Amino acid sequence: MNRRRRIYEGKAKILYEGPEPGTLIQHFKDDATAFNAEKHALIEGKGVLNNRISELIFAKLGEIGVPTHFVRRLNMREQLIREVEIIPIEVVVRNVAAGSLAKRLGLEEGSALPRSVIEFYYKDDKLGDPMVSEEHITAFGWAAPQEIDEMMQLALRINDFLVGLFLGIGIRLVDFKVEFGRLWENDLMRIVLADEISPDCCRLWDVNTNDKLDKDRFRQDLGGLLEAYQEVARRLGILNENRPMMGATPVLVSSNTPSGKPH
Repeated sequence: MNRRRRIYEGKAKILYEGPEPGTLIQHFKDDATAFNAEKHALIEGKGVLNNRISELIFAKLGEIGVPTHFVRRLNMREQLIREVEIIPIEVVVRNVAAGSLAKRLGLEEGSALPRSVIEFYYKDDKLGDPMVSEEHITAFGWAAPQEIDEMMQLALRINDFLVGLFLGIGIRLVDFKVEFGRLWENDLMRIVLADEISPDCCRLWDVNTNDKLDKDRFRQDLGGLLEAYQEVARRLGILNENRPMMGATPVLVSSNTPSGKPH
């Protein structure tokens, strides 16, 4: 890898300075983390799969008019993206009771919700990404009311598209997390989808068996995370059936009993 200026490194991705002003290179790592990185493993090939899956989804969302930071894929692990000012809010859309929602409200996991529900979480690993309300977001200046409205509208459009996309390949979209950023073009600002959409930030269940095809396999010590991600990629037409992507056995770095919880 050529020497490049590193802008930011997170749990699953690295951002490097892009080739042109206003661009960045987003590099997908093989790290698997849960519970704010209290649990951590390296799973060879995971970053490649997330890059390809996120590329396909962002490209398709762009085709239906959802604004995103995605420009193009550069290689198996990297994307060229527009530089945006990330809004420090995770927007979670839920279609089915699972994770913390099921625990908080005493719902049976797997039960369909009366309608899609949107939740907000403040992006702060030290605080465990706490759930917040619209009042918190506006009071602390994280986003303006009109920005919240726009994020909610975009999140629901994304949800409608993803539900259909995944249902068409036999997968139930239980819930997912997205992030948004402010894209500045001269004096104009618009809200765009940022970060990634992959099995790392979605709950995906097989329609017939309810098998989990997402990061819950790692969170819940179910095993087979790479194989689950490969299955999603195969169904999306990304991975050649005759040439499966090989990966190493996960290398456990830390498995302390977590104090946090997945959304």
